[in-house]
Amino acid sequence: MDKITALKEIVADGKNIVFFGGAGVSTESGIPDFRSQDGLYAQKYAYPPETIVSHSFFVNRTREFYDFYREKMLYLSAKPNAAHLFLARLEEDGKLKAVITQNIDGLHQAAGSKNVLELHGSVHRNHCMRCGKFYTAEYVKNSSGVPKCACGGVIKPDVVLYEESLDPEVISASLKAIAAADTLIIGGTSLVVYPAAGFVGYFRGRHLVVVNKSATSADAGAELVINDSIGEVFSRL
Repeated sequence: MDKITALKEIVADGKNIVFFGGAGVSTESGIPDFRSQDGLYAQKYAYPPETIVSHSFFVNRTREFYDFYREKMLYLSAKPNAAHLFLARLEEDGKLKAVITQNIDGLHQAAGSKNVLELHGSVHRNHCMRCGKFYTAEYVKNSSGVPKCACGGVIKPDVVLYEESLDPEVISASLKAIAAADTLIIGGTSLVVYPAAGFVGYFRGRHLVVVNKSATSADAGAELVINDSIGEVFSRL
C-alpha cells in the first residue's frame, strides 16, 4: 500500500482527529520559515532574528523591532494553500476537532477552520499597551516607525516573543485536544521548538502520522511517516 492510500485510510478511520502544525504548513503560501536554509535565521541582520523578536528587544529597541517585523513577519497578501483548505474541509465534515498551530499568520482561519489554537499568537491581533484598543495587522503594516494608538500608547502585536510565556489557556486546550484525539497528524514542523514540541507526548490515541520534509523526533513512534511537502500530500487526499 502506498503512503497516500494509507493516510486516506487513517483519515477515514479517525473520528476525533487533531492536527499539530508548524512553519512548513505556511511556506507553500510564500511565508518563509525560520529554520530552513533560506529561512529568517539563515539571513544576516544587524542583530540575530532571535534577538530582534524578543520581549526585551521590543521594549528597548521598539522601532528596530517594527522595521524587522513589518518586512519579515507580516505577509498579509499570503493565501491559504492545499493543506489549510484540506484541514478546513475535514473540520467541516466533523472529523477534525482542532488545529494546533505554531504559526501566527491566520491562514487556517482564512481557509475556514474554526477551532484553531494559536500557540504563538497572531499578527492579526494588536493592542495598545496603554488603553487596550484593538488594531488590525493592516494598520500596523501601513504605519511607520513605532505604531501608536490614538491615546498615544505603543501598539504591541499579540505574538509570543522570545522571553514571553505561552498563553496557559491555549496550552490547556491544546493538551486536552491531543489527549482526547484518536488520530494525531503532525505536519510541517521540525518539533524543535519547546514547550510546543513536547505536547505530542500527551497523545494516547490509535493513529500517529507525521508529514514533514525532514525527520522529526516523533517519527520513531509514528504509524505513518511521509517525508514530503504537506501541501502536496494533502492535495492528494
